[in-house]
Amino acid sequence: MTWESHAAHLAGQVSHASSRWRGPVASTPRHLFVPRWWDTRDDRWTLCTPTTDEDWFAAAYSDRSLVTSVAGAHADNAEPDDHPVGLPTSSATLPSLVVRMFQYARIDTGHTLLDVGTGSGYGVALAAHRLGDDAVISVDVDPYLVRVACERLAEAGLSPRVEAVDATGPLPQWEGRFDRIVATVGVRPIPAAWLKALRTGGRLVTTIAGTSLVLTADKRADGAAVGRLEWERAGFMPARHGADCPRAASKLLAAAHDWDGEDVHTSPYPVIDVANAWDVDSMLGILAPGIEHAYHDRGTHKTAVMAHPDGSWARATETDGRTVVHQGGPRRLWEILDGIRAYWLQHGELPVRGARVLVSEDGRTRLARGTWRATL
Repeated sequence: MTWESHAAHLAGQVSHASSRWRGPVASTPRHLFVPRWWDTRDDRWTLCTPTTDEDWFAAAYSDRSLVTSVAGAHADNAEPDDHPVGLPTSSATLPSLVVRMFQYARIDTGHTLLDVGTGSGYGVALAAHRLGDDAVISVDVDPYLVRVACERLAEAGLSPRVEAVDATGPLPQWEGRFDRIVATVGVRPIPAAWLKALRTGGRLVTTIAGTSLVLTADKRADGAAVGRLEWERAGFMPARHGADCPRAASKLLAAAHDWDGEDVHTSPYPVIDVANAWDVDSMLGILAPGIEHAYHDRGTHKTAVMAHPDGSWARATETDGRTVVHQGGPRRLWEILDGIRAYWLQHGELPVRGARVLVSEDGRTRLARGTWRATL
């Protein structure tokens, strides 16, 4: 099979027959943007280098994310025996999610787009196919990603403007330029520069860092933006600044596996893998952002550990249906978690998804649903 047949099949998976995104997906050679990638094998990152076109196409045109950089180590430049340690710092996002983010933006012919988080360049390619090269500007904080994306876009016959820019900082050169801003990185709060770069009536789509919450908002004439947290789950890497990379699990998280707590009590709830309980994790990410998690399931014995940069930590162990919690530091993290679970049981759902959003001109972001309120 040719790459075109693989791309056509992918387009059928991720877009409706009448969608204006079907053509761009079907005509974009995604394999060019992911010649190599990282995958986890035996609990470590391992380089994947396809040896045949068929293997390459099968991976590149699957609806999944392919990690292209780990802790700043780019798969392009790696050796077969390299095993970087850390968290992903760039990827080719699964195509269906890229398309959904663009759909949330309600992009139409004639719109100008700022794409935040160039990454592999695949999303930029879709946007350029849809809107034309001159209507799209894409930015990434990593100069290497920008350079390589430009090369691969050119190979695909595209030439949108791609620049190495920290989009969370000032963007005076683009004030009032864009009809749409779509970010495939998480931010908290919304950068004020994004509102300045949007035209009145323009729309931004992003995710809140540390959560799986998709935020959409439309700019008003007074410079603020109003919208909502969508009924959608999306996981993107947090926006980076310069060459910094997200840390792997902290020393505090590792130490908390063995410490005796200042506070020890029994929880009424079973131990859960918080990081993979997306709604609970998102609510926790709003109330206590920055928590790191670890989880171990040994059948009859489950352990969850949380740690926060302020020195707070918690460890819960469930054995034979009994959950014992150890906590320490300035805050009681497990009590925050149990409060979220109690709210869910009382109200039947958590308030974050579907919440109304008000983004002030300075980027301060307020959330509201019913009587619940939060400020990022």
